[in-house]
Amino acid sequence: MQRYFISPTQINGDQIQIVGDDVHHIKTVMRSQIGDQFICCDGQGIDYLVEIIEIHSQYIYCQVIRSSPSQGEPMTQVAIAQSLPKGDKLEMILQKGTEIGAVSFYPFTSERTIVKLQEKKGQKKWERWQRIVKEAAEQSHRGQLPQVYAPMNWKQLLEEIAKAELALIAYEKGGVPLSHVVSHEAKRILLVIGPEGGFSEHEIEEAKAVGAIPITLGSRILRTETASLVALSCILFSRKDLGGETE
Repeated sequence: MQRYFISPTQINGDQIQIVGDDVHHIKTVMRSQIGDQFICCDGQGIDYLVEIIEIHSQYIYCQVIRSSPSQGEPMTQVAIAQSLPKGDKLEMILQKGTEIGAVSFYPFTSERTIVKLQEKKGQKKWERWQRIVKEAAEQSHRGQLPQVYAPMNWKQLLEEIAKAELALIAYEKGGVPLSHVVSHEAKRILLVIGPEGGFSEHEIEEAKAVGAIPITLGSRILRTETASLVALSCILFSRKDLGGETE
């Protein structure tokens, strides 16, 4: 069944008002009519089965049939801090990371980052990234909408690392095997992935100084976009949040 993320402000008692781009998708793409049903997600873990009762040019009114807790969220909250890669690689990381179960994304620039976003272009990119995450979350039946933070610099990321319950930074020149740290009891993990050229030794030392643990993903060198998704999958699989097994 089709799913759409909404803001809690769109909920008024037992009715929900659909606005924005979703109106076009429901009317024109899905060709939905009065009486058709779909699911609205409030982004905070509640799903609403609704039925269309009014269709207008700029909005759609729906009647709530029932609500229930979302079932698509992992118990372990893994955020991905990704140094901006070249081309459209970040878009794939956002899309697939959302499908797998990442709860948020921190794009950042580091010493060897090649991509440099200008403010105006960066704003458009960020808006596009948010749309990609929203569509991926709807498609994969997520109960919460992962947040995409505005691009930050290395100093700002260090502040986020310092606040993390557990921060893991991928380092191809050495570190603790990921399999050795996934048993950590932390429920909130920040996974830090570098650019195509990796992190400098100085950056690794700075990250360690604020609490990050350098990890290795094995003997093979992975592309930056591969490393993010492999590490995320390994962590969630080890926590039984991926693969179909439950506690």
